[in-house]
Amino acid sequence: MAPYEPEQDSNEAGELRAGRRKAVRYVVPLAVAGVAAATIGLVPALATSGDPDLPDVTAQELIEKIAASDTQQLSGTVKISTDLGLPSFASGMTGSFAPGAGGAGGGDEEGGDGKGSAADPSAKLMELATGTHTLRVAADGPDRQKLSVLDDAAEYSLIHNGDDVWAYDSASNEAYHSKDGGKAGEGAGKHGGKDLPKNVPATPKEFAEQALKAADKSTSVKVDGSAQVAGRDAYRLVLKPKASGSTVGQITIAVDAKTGTPLKFTLSPAGGGSAVVDAGFTKVDFGKPAASTFDFKPAKGTKVTEEGDSNDTFRHEGGKDVKDFKGAEPGVNVIGEGWTSIAELKLPGDQGLPTSASDDVPQEAAKFLDSLGDKVKGDFGSGTVFKTRLVNALITDDGKVYVGAVTKDALLKAANAAQ
Repeated sequence: MAPYEPEQDSNEAGELRAGRRKAVRYVVPLAVAGVAAATIGLVPALATSGDPDLPDVTAQELIEKIAASDTQQLSGTVKISTDLGLPSFASGMTGSFAPGAGGAGGGDEEGGDGKGSAADPSAKLMELATGTHTLRVAADGPDRQKLSVLDDAAEYSLIHNGDDVWAYDSASNEAYHSKDGGKAGEGAGKHGGKDLPKNVPATPKEFAEQALKAADKSTSVKVDGSAQVAGRDAYRLVLKPKASGSTVGQITIAVDAKTGTPLKFTLSPAGGGSAVVDAGFTKVDFGKPAASTFDFKPAKGTKVTEEGDSNDTFRHEGGKDVKDFKGAEPGVNVIGEGWTSIAELKLPGDQGLPTSASDDVPQEAAKFLDSLGDKVKGDFGSGTVFKTRLVNALITDDGKVYVGAVTKDALLKAANAAQ
């Protein structure tokens, strides 16, 4: 049969301006991380008939199969598409509002301080949060992984080999080097050193692990037939929120019938239309990759930045990482639970974001923010709701932020109740 296709359904005046700029950077990664806070329940269901014809399995058995999957070696090609309904970061925001500007990856020509590296993963991997990308991946146990983002005329590669992590950007001919790769964190962080971004999934398995890492009764879970992905037989595991208020329609995970490895991850919005996230293998091989796959040595003329020589892009004040809702930093209050979790936090300076009437930021950036938001009022006062197809955020004029994969009404209700 044809490969499975998904179902359609963020001196005083200077500090304040700097705080507002940082606030814009925090909203997007925090909001994206919030999707990972959604939790699931274990509702048994038998697989329906389908092609390929696979033995019946319950949802809990399939989840256990994913958890028990011990795929150590593989190589393949992954296509990942993300459609939050936002313009491209590169074209929609410029100067100090562009991700990476003033930090890692922010060279002089990008509005940065010239000390960053275009190859720094802390900025580069966030590009996966928008648009369509083709990735080439390879793994040989916990000490060797490689991920390459392929563009039409360039390639960005992240290579973990033992204690060394190398990142190379062919477009700029720059490399980033980090040690202690084995101590890396979860998600995309496991592909790099201890300071690389956490919880930025890049493969179907990483997306699935974030969706399945906790369990409660807020979700219906069932096995909904079978599919064929990258030429392999797979079960379709479908997760849906039980309660109203979430912008998530459903999550579909195609699970390799033989190995239990997630082959495809699709997140569909409650509002319908194309998938918000669609990540799946187009080719996959579970054989041992060649050892040379993980070799890297900068060519002569390559600019090399060592870890610690550049700034970190997405950081809280004090250098702490932005974490997901369940592991939120002090000062981040979580309202609700499961799919309708909302994070409440304060912006630096305790003031809302600038408008087009403000001279604190470039007019282009301010007008861009105005165009995204809806002005609202309530018991909390007044503010602006910024909406995407999945993650919504209410930023009040007194500097409070309410953000989550929930509806506008849910945000307003949470803000009113917090007074």
